[in-house]
Amino acid sequence: MVEQQSKIRVLVAKPGLDGHDRGAKVIARALRDAGMEVIYTGIRQTPQMIVEAAAQEDVDVIGLSILSGAHLEIFPEIVTGLKENGMDDVLLLAGGIIPLEDHEPLKKMGLSAIFGPGTSTKDIVKFIQDAVKERSST
Repeated sequence: MVEQQSKIRVLVAKPGLDGHDRGAKVIARALRDAGMEVIYTGIRQTPQMIVEAAAQEDVDVIGLSILSGAHLEIFPEIVTGLKENGMDDVLLLAGGIIPLEDHEPLKKMGLSAIFGPGTSTKDIVKFIQDAVKERSST
């Protein structure tokens, strides 16, 4: 009997007051085309809404897309919410306009990767596949 591998479940969210979501939609489609189940929450999501959606959907990955510059204020609330809900095993990624000097503090906070403008969707897909595979083997 062949073991059926479950699809990677990814929540794509736009935290804060950011109203531009073309990049998030491009990523969502690329992940879906790669065989992942994608839940897109839409724009203007609060940290609490993102954590609740991730818990309800039992996701493996959360991808946060932000352009507003509020990542150092918003992302800690999401990390705290995930910890409070026992979701430390969820892979947390970010993309958008995030200055290089903020990458290290975000990674220390718990983000696994930060993808900037121009990152190949193939690179993002591969990163997620490899990271989820690695986490499931440990």
